[in-house]
Amino acid sequence: MRLKFAAFVWCMIWWGLVGLSVGGRVRHYKFDVEYMIKTPDCLEHVVMGINGQFPGPTIRAQVGDILHIALTNKLSTEGTVIHWHGIRQFRTPWADGTASISQCAINPGETYHYRFTVDKPGTYFYHGHYGMQRAAGLYGSLIVDLPKGQNEPFHYDDEFNLLLSDLWHTSSHEQEVGLSSKPFRWIGEPQSLLINGRGQFNCSLAAKLVNTTLPQCNFRGGEQCAPQILHVEPNKTYRIRIASTTSLASLNLAISNHKLVVVEADGNYVQPFAVDDIDIYSGETYSVLLRTDQNPNNNYWVSIGVRGRLPKTPQGLTILNYKTISASVFPTSPPPITPLWNDFERSKSFTKKVIAKVGTPQPPKFSDRKVFLLNTQNLVDGFIKWAINNMSLALPPTPYLGSIKFKLNNAFDQKPPPEKFPQDYDIFNPPTKNPNANIGNGVYTFHLDEVVDVILQNANQLNGIGSEIHPWHLHGHDFWVLGYGEGKFKDGDENKFNLTHAPLRNTAVIFPYGWTALRFKADNPGVWAFHCHIEPHLHMGMGVIFAEGVHKVGKIPNEALTCGLTGKLLVNKRH
Repeated sequence: MRLKFAAFVWCMIWWGLVGLSVGGRVRHYKFDVEYMIKTPDCLEHVVMGINGQFPGPTIRAQVGDILHIALTNKLSTEGTVIHWHGIRQFRTPWADGTASISQCAINPGETYHYRFTVDKPGTYFYHGHYGMQRAAGLYGSLIVDLPKGQNEPFHYDDEFNLLLSDLWHTSSHEQEVGLSSKPFRWIGEPQSLLINGRGQFNCSLAAKLVNTTLPQCNFRGGEQCAPQILHVEPNKTYRIRIASTTSLASLNLAISNHKLVVVEADGNYVQPFAVDDIDIYSGETYSVLLRTDQNPNNNYWVSIGVRGRLPKTPQGLTILNYKTISASVFPTSPPPITPLWNDFERSKSFTKKVIAKVGTPQPPKFSDRKVFLLNTQNLVDGFIKWAINNMSLALPPTPYLGSIKFKLNNAFDQKPPPEKFPQDYDIFNPPTKNPNANIGNGVYTFHLDEVVDVILQNANQLNGIGSEIHPWHLHGHDFWVLGYGEGKFKDGDENKFNLTHAPLRNTAVIFPYGWTALRFKADNPGVWAFHCHIEPHLHMGMGVIFAEGVHKVGKIPNEALTCGLTGKLLVNKRH
């Protein structure tokens, strides 16, 4: 019997080792975060980058791989963290990369070890999540492939990455100060739009074809702002992975004369559909298929332009080059015209076409709990802030994950924030009755495996008439988008929910004066940010904190706990 038992044990160990070798390769990266001088839009700027690169290096892995990123902070005067956007961090909530939520900020000179599993194929990216470091340029692509031998549910011959961003000529520090000042100073519109970190501010690639006072761009080759050209062969299918890490801008992307077939959104397969262009909001990712079936004796524009805000930023451009001709030959037609910035019906039409691919897990038919989140602009002691249910988020000095795990009840406000807002609130006018909000850092706590509905409600701004687009991103989860509606959410709107082909996403947009309904399962022990992905809006308080099953979280690495009250706990244990 003992021999049989020993053989069984060795068999189990062997199978475990085989499993590790097949699906658990460890991929090591060394990231040095630092400021550097670059010319991303043909003017010199100080940007934040990694290992001397802007944008940061692309990470590529397979499902089941373990990423081990040793991140050293080489900024001389500020902390940093990196969030791995779209990676759910099952069993590793301390690796989510959110300062004051999942970990302490990494001090200058320190190295933090992010170690986590990528469990789902798709198009993702990473970015700074401390202060406004994403606006400073701290971002890069993260691609997760299927394991070898497995195929995507669509065919393609090759692929490209397009990482979209916006750029200001004022520093992120100056922007932060303006947003936190009285009188308030808005950051304004970006000066340039970047494709893979490249744009043109003082010249135009299409100067001879559009109405502009800018001169024609003439590149000799090797310039940091020269467009990264997409080289293609005729009659092939290309997968284009698109991620938006913009700080502010909602974008529209088009490729002259070519249809785009949308097949993936936020790392989830969708029912394929063909369009002439796509809207993409900050925090979203897509894969589109492009068939190179046009005249191979021409080149074609790839363009991005601003949507959702009155555009004061020129289009970002690069070229789709058929290899049958020289890449130096410019297209002969003007770039695609970006749709009107305030044509929201067009935006809604595209967004509603994104539905789950057949076979995608669908939401539970009923929820256990409903949380209504009213999104408003308010005053706090005369400072302009954004608030959710009249609470503007200000993060505490001790990360929530450690303080909840160790029951440090004085680390943050123990009173839960409101789960609904007054039903008589007028979303169509400024908040004249009560323009003042409160600063808070309370937490919405859910039972493990609880099914939660979140109704995001948009409203009028503080002054004048107007309502903005807000893309909301949830950490640690994918959610089902149940639907969108006009005006204020009311009883009976649940009957409009899509429970049969709801798409799984991690970022969802709320349109002006409208609502968006989400459903998710609180099945990932940890503490998770849920916030508007527009960088200045989050900086001004537009976010909430979700916590679930923190008692189930395993041992948190000490390096995540070295600040605030958890830091004092570590010191006391040593002594």
